[in-house]
Amino acid sequence: MHTVSKSLNTAVYKIEQPEGPLTKADLKAIAECGRIIKEGGLVAFPTETVYGLGGDALNGGSSEKIYSAKGRPSDNPLIVHIADMDSLESIVSEIPEECRILAERFWPGPLTMVLKSSGKVPKRTTGGLDTVAVRWPDDLTAQQLIRQSGGYIAAPSANISGRPSPTAFKYVLEDMDGRIDAIIDGGVNPIGLESTIVDLSGDRIMVLRPGFITNEMLSEALGTEVVTDPAILDPECKDRPKAPGMRYRHYAPKGEVRPVKGSDEAVREHIIRELALAKSMGKRTGVFCSSEHASGYDADVIRSAGSLDDAKGAAHEFYSALRDMDDENADVIFVENFTDRGFGQAFWNRLLKSAGSKWEEIK
Repeated sequence: MHTVSKSLNTAVYKIEQPEGPLTKADLKAIAECGRIIKEGGLVAFPTETVYGLGGDALNGGSSEKIYSAKGRPSDNPLIVHIADMDSLESIVSEIPEECRILAERFWPGPLTMVLKSSGKVPKRTTGGLDTVAVRWPDDLTAQQLIRQSGGYIAAPSANISGRPSPTAFKYVLEDMDGRIDAIIDGGVNPIGLESTIVDLSGDRIMVLRPGFITNEMLSEALGTEVVTDPAILDPECKDRPKAPGMRYRHYAPKGEVRPVKGSDEAVREHIIRELALAKSMGKRTGVFCSSEHASGYDADVIRSAGSLDDAKGAAHEFYSALRDMDDENADVIFVENFTDRGFGQAFWNRLLKSAGSKWEEIK
């Protein structure tokens, strides 16, 4: 077998060539993990976005195990992962033209579409809804695992609910060791932020979770305006969530996250003052900032990610930075004014979720 270790109760399978072509040993390991999922077990696996925690999407019992392993509310829908368009037809009641257009443009890839369910996917997977969220990932290991598992894998991010999503194998092991049956080690995720979720089940096309595929990209593909559901920005919203991450606090480290917005110089001066104040109170401090400003901060932990306009760089490093802050026991974490335009909307969505929808505006 291609097992590299067995830590506590979780087997680990390392993929030799995660970017392909998959080796015979890789395929054998993935087939074994597919067997585990078919038999009702759980396997964490890499995708191009973040690591997923997979179970049989058509087995309500497997979905219950996912909720239990994560400590996740059972009304938070799970995304169903497929590996071909034929699989989509049996789990949705209709495929609107907009879905076909977006699939042609963005699948396989980091886009999840919410569609009306045919009823084949149990409501323990859909969070009790009559809709189902579906994605076709652009990752060779994920695609092969889906095929070996029977064609349908329900998979949220492979972390304890509320914690930063895992963007590398070591973070999955940190959260899931002993909670699930197996982990596929596929290295570091190239995007490092969850998929965009777009709702095609209603009268208006609406983004429920910003991601790598931006509103502008969706609008251009469809030839019509695509907006973001205002509920994801409203911390007081009590509606049943139609997609992962819409209601509950997510992506949070143990320390307090404090995003700061304003002009570059005002933000920098504010963070310097607040760092000094926090240190005077005996708190351990962290900063997530641009590479240009990193040398100007006196903090216990400093993680930088490109320029303030580099939303993709910031997003790719964000979750791992929060994990580092946890490892260093940071009590308070300041985050600089990275752009919230374009793909930056996705980064700010995750940032505000990690901060409990609070930020500081500096004039």
